[in-house]
Amino acid sequence: MVKLLNLTDTTRRCPSGTEMLWGEQRENGIIVAATKPTGCPMPQPNDLSRSLAAVDENSTLIAVIEMSQSSWLVAATIPGVDRQPVKKLGPDEEGLLRLLHRWRGEAEKAGRQINRIAVAYEAGRDGFWLARWLRAHDIEAHVIHPNSIAVSREHRRAKTDRLDTALLKRGFLGWLRGERGHCSMAAIPSLEAEDAKRPGRERENLVGERTRIGNRVKSTLARLGIRGFKPTLRTAAQRLERLRTPEGEPVPPHTLAELRREMARLRQLAEQIREIETARLERLEQQPNRGAHPMIRLLAQVRGLGIETADLLANEAFSRSLRDRRAVARYGGLTGSPDESGARRREKGLARTGNARVRRGMIQLAWRFLMFQKDSALAQWYRARTADARGATRKALIIALARKLLVALWRLVTTGEVPHGVVLRPAT
Repeated sequence: MVKLLNLTDTTRRCPSGTEMLWGEQRENGIIVAATKPTGCPMPQPNDLSRSLAAVDENSTLIAVIEMSQSSWLVAATIPGVDRQPVKKLGPDEEGLLRLLHRWRGEAEKAGRQINRIAVAYEAGRDGFWLARWLRAHDIEAHVIHPNSIAVSREHRRAKTDRLDTALLKRGFLGWLRGERGHCSMAAIPSLEAEDAKRPGRERENLVGERTRIGNRVKSTLARLGIRGFKPTLRTAAQRLERLRTPEGEPVPPHTLAELRREMARLRQLAEQIREIETARLERLEQQPNRGAHPMIRLLAQVRGLGIETADLLANEAFSRSLRDRRAVARYGGLTGSPDESGARRREKGLARTGNARVRRGMIQLAWRFLMFQKDSALAQWYRARTADARGATRKALIIALARKLLVALWRLVTTGEVPHGVVLRPAT
C-alpha cells in the first residue's frame, strides 16, 4: 500500500503578521485534508495569467514574433527610440539574436541601459524549442497561449502578420505589467519532459491507424456481402483466403491483393504497438525513480487504472505545475461553457479548451471506475444521482465523475491523499 504523507502542524503567517492555523482533518495522525485560511491569500508563483516580476519599460527591450513556416515577423518596443520597428526574417534563430542585440545597441545609443530583453511568440507548430534556445542565450522568452489573445469579433476582420504582431505586443505588454486579462502564457517544458510524451502519443496514433485500416477491410468485404470478418485476429490472414461471397465465389483477385496489403499493415502496426508497450515497461522497471515514473507507478496501483492511462495522466497532466483543483479540471477540458445574457441561461456543454487526450482518457476511465471501484465514495455519488436510469442523466454525470476523479487522482500524486473507498493494488 502507498504510504501517505505525514505532515506536521504548521502555521502560516500573513503579510500583515497575524498567524493563522490551517484547518486540518486527521485520521490516525495523518492529514487527509487541509483548508486554506480565507483571510490570508496564498501566493501563486505558477500563475501564468500575469507576470510576477515588475517591468521597467525604460530598461526593457520588448519583442514579439509572428512565426510561420517561411518567415518570422519581429516587432519590438525599444526604450528611447520613438519608432516601433518591425523586421521580417527568415526562420533563423541566429539572425533573431543578432537583431535583438542590434536593437539593444540602438537603445544604448539613445542613452538607455538595457537590463532585460523579453521576447514572446504564439504557441503553434514550432513548439517550445525557440523559447528554450533563447533562454540558453540569456534572453527572457515566453510562449503565449493562442486562445488567450482577444481578437475583433467582426465577421470579416482584417488579418495580416503586422496586425497579428500588434495584437501580440499589446497583450504581452499588459502581461508584463502584471495586469490580468491581456493574455496568458503556456508552460515551457524541458526537452526531456516533451520527449517523455512521445511514446504515449505515438501509440495513440498507431491505435487510431489500426482502427482505420480495420474499418477499411470490413467496408471492402461488406461491398461483397461478406460480414463477420475480424481483421485483428491472429489467424485473420489465413481466413482471408477461405472467404466466399453469398454466391459462393471467392474474393476477386485485385480485391484480395488489396486486402493482403492491408493485413500486412495491420501486422506491422501490432508489432510497433507491442514494441512501445514493452519498452515502457522496461523503462519503469529499470529506472523506477526517474522523471514521472514514480507517479506512473503510484497511479497504476489504483484498481481499474492501467499503465497506459497512468502514463497518460502523469506525462500529459500531473507533471505540470497546476495550482489548484480548478486548474486541474480546466486543463483536463472537463469544465462547462455557460452562455448567459439577460434572462437567458443555457449550458453549451464541455468547453474543450484543455488537453483533449486527458479529456478522452478520463471519460473512458470514469466508466471503468464504476466497474472496478464500486464501493468508492465517487462511485456511490454517481449511482445516487443516476437512480432514475435515464441515459441523458448518466452521460451528463459521467463528465462530472470524470472531473471529480481527475482532481482526486491529482491529490493522490501530489499529497498522497487516497480517495475515500478506493482500493489500491499492492505496490510492486
